[in-house]
Parts: sequence; structure tokens; C-alpha cells
Amino acid sequence: MTRPLGVILAGGQATRMGGGDKGLLTLGGQTLLARVIDRLRPQAGAIALNANGDPARFDDLGLPVIADSIQDFAGPLAGVLAGLDWAAGQGGSSIVTVAADTPFFPRDLVARLTHAAEGQAHPLVLATTPRTEGEALKSGGGKRVNRHPTFGLWPVALRDDLRAALNDGLRKVVMWTDRHGGREALFPVEGFDPFFNVNTPEDLAQAQAMLEGA
Repeated sequence: MTRPLGVILAGGQATRMGGGDKGLLTLGGQTLLARVIDRLRPQAGAIALNANGDPARFDDLGLPVIADSIQDFAGPLAGVLAGLDWAAGQGGSSIVTVAADTPFFPRDLVARLTHAAEGQAHPLVLATTPRTEGEALKSGGGKRVNRHPTFGLWPVALRDDLRAALNDGLRKVVMWTDRHGGREALFPVEGFDPFFNVNTPEDLAQAQAMLEGA
């Protein structure tokens, strides 16, 4: 199977970090984005960055920068759509998305997502991790996994359907993936959550501690 194209989602407003680009924060001498690119590059084909505003601030990355086509910060699905439209122009059939603020995501992300998609007419898979006992109790005994909606495998063939859903006001990722028979790929948690993301200054300090303990 041809490797999916890679799209790094960096279109959020980073309000809990005080605004700006979380991906440009430094962790262990590298930006978060540099760490994300290093993990994604061996797993995907061509890579693009989904970000809004002046793309020149990312010039040193050497990646195409694609903005949301849906206005007013419509959430991660708008970034997915931008990635699908870009991939269509590249002749791609699928994309894998990762978040720009998640520096430890699995090095076998794409392998597990594509394995879970076997047999699907249109590959549509979200990454999940097991919930702890405390999380399960807090949720009232619901789903036994945490879904990570910015980490997924998405089919170019459904991009117009996604566009229509966004224009109709849909914003929740799982509502759209469930509508199309989306699957889940379960990733183990060994030591710490591989999908830990940096939302606050405290998270950045925790990520530094995680990096030093790795």
C-alpha cells in the first residue's frame, strides 16, 4: 500500500498557551514542530503543514503551508479538509494527520492505522489509547478508550462530504467519522501517553521531564 501523505495540524489558536504557535516552542533544543516532522517523515509520503495566518513564519521548515478553507476556526476537521484538498492536488488517495503539539506520538502510527483500515472501501481510522480505571469511572463507565481525533487516517474520496458537513456546522470529529463507519486503532501506553500534547506552560515543563526520562 502506498504511504499516505502527511499533514501536520497547527491551525489552532493556542489560547491556553497565551496565543501564538505552539509548534514553535522549544523542547530539548528543538521546536515541537521539528520533533513532529522527524517522527512523521519516515512514516508518510510528502508532508504539508496546516496553519493559518502568515505562512512565512514557517519558511525554515521547507514544507508547503496550507490554510483552512472553512473560516472562523472550525476546529481540526477544517485542517483535515485542507489536507485532503492538498492531497487531491498531489494525486494522493489518503492522508495521515498528526498534531503539531504532540512530540512523542508513536513511530508506528501509520502502520497501525493502515492495518486497522484493511478492508475499508475508504480508509478512515482514529488513534485511541486505553482509558485508565479512573478515567472510565469519571466518564460513567462509557467507552474504554480515549480517542485522539487529530491523529487519523483519512480518505481523499470523502473530502466533498466533509466539506458539506463543515458548511452545515458540524465540528465534532467523531460525529463525522462515526457517520462513515470510521474505525479505531488502539495504541499501548507504556510509561506515558504517547499522545501527550502541550497545551499550557505546565505541559511544556512536563514534556521536558518526559524527554529527560525517556
